[in-house]
Amino acid sequence: MRVREVKDFLLSRGLQDRLLTFARSSATVELAAQAVGCPPRHIVKTLAFKTKAGPIVICAAGNVRVDNKKFKAFFGEKAVFPHGDEVERLTGHPAGGVCPFALAEGVRVYLDESIRGLDTVYPAAGAPNNALRLTPQELQQLTGAPWIDVCQTPPTP
Repeated sequence: MRVREVKDFLLSRGLQDRLLTFARSSATVELAAQAVGCPPRHIVKTLAFKTKAGPIVICAAGNVRVDNKKFKAFFGEKAVFPHGDEVERLTGHPAGGVCPFALAEGVRVYLDESIRGLDTVYPAAGAPNNALRLTPQELQQLTGAPWIDVCQTPPTP
């Protein structure tokens, strides 16, 4: 796990106070929403995929699913999730704790439009019992990731 790298990354940007650590697991959208005390749509799912060009992660709102047709139209191939320990091997973070930075070498990051309009979002921070409190704009600044639209339209809150 790269929790130390995540902490160092935040410290170097003066954002160390944004790290939240929980006594219990926050590895799923539902558990994270309970731990943080927010609606599931504010939890950022950092979804890992295997592509022909290498591993990618897509940050999406907790209440949406990847739209396979949109994914294929954007990336030119079918969405393929890594299995089990492959997530950590490819991203550097364990399943349920994939952070959109402090990633393994060569992982490309994308931000889905489903999180753009939210005031605060909570991505995982390198372990399945922590999260970060950020705005979508801060997340974009920290990752340098482009905005894409590959998820289904989120349900009305």
